Order: sequence, then structure tokens, then C-alpha cells
Amino acid sequence: MTTINWEILHTQAKAIMAKAYAPYSKFPVGVAALVDDGRIVTGCNVENASYGLGLCAECSLVSNLIATGGGRLIAAVCVDGDGNFLSPCGRCRQLLFEHGGNSFQLMTPDGPTPMSTLLPWAFGPEDLEEFKK
Repeated sequence: MTTINWEILHTQAKAIMAKAYAPYSKFPVGVAALVDDGRIVTGCNVENASYGLGLCAECSLVSNLIATGGGRLIAAVCVDGDGNFLSPCGRCRQLLFEHGGNSFQLMTPDGPTPMSTLLPWAFGPEDLEEFKK
């Protein structure tokens, strides 16, 4: 079983949040996650003048995960500009589920919470296998 150092994840999330590009919303977001091989990957939000084209922090985290060798996400901390814990939007929960599954944990104000609670009845790759039969 992998030990999760929530303090390090929180520190890394706050550090990457400081690099967010959020000139329109003024709402920087950072996220740091533990990968099953022990790496920590991070991401921050990147806004765009065409508001709908902005990227959530979790999107850049998943890109970082894939670009640095892949793996499974174990746990993450997502923060706002003050370092407070944030809950990912539905789209980002789906992205995190794809790369972490039901056992992936997210730190919340109530403590670590598994993805199975945050995104019940999630749709994943195994659901597509049903249609290939």
C-alpha cells in the first residue's frame, strides 16, 4: 500500500497554483497528485480570452501525467488561490477517474474522499468493452 503524504501534495498544489494563468477570472487553481510509481505530478489552470477554451488545472495535471510516463493516480490535492481545498468540476472528475479509478482519493475539507464517492456510477474504459463484444 502506498503511503500518501497529504502535506507534500498540498504544498506542491499551492506552488503550482502560483504559476496559474488566470487573468480573466482571477481564480488560480493548482493540483498535485501522487502517481503509483511514487512521482508527484502537478497542474494549474490556463485561461484563454475565449473563455470556453480555458484549461482546468486537472487537465494540465493529466497531460503532465501522460507526458512524464503515465501511470495510475493514487491521490490528489486541488487548491484555490488561498490554498483552500477545491472540488474538481464534473469534467475533471471524469478525467481523474480515467487515470485513477474508484480508489483514487481527493483531499476535501472533510478529509480524503474516494472517487467512488465523488463520481458515483462513473463511466470508464471498461464500459466501452461491453460494446466491443
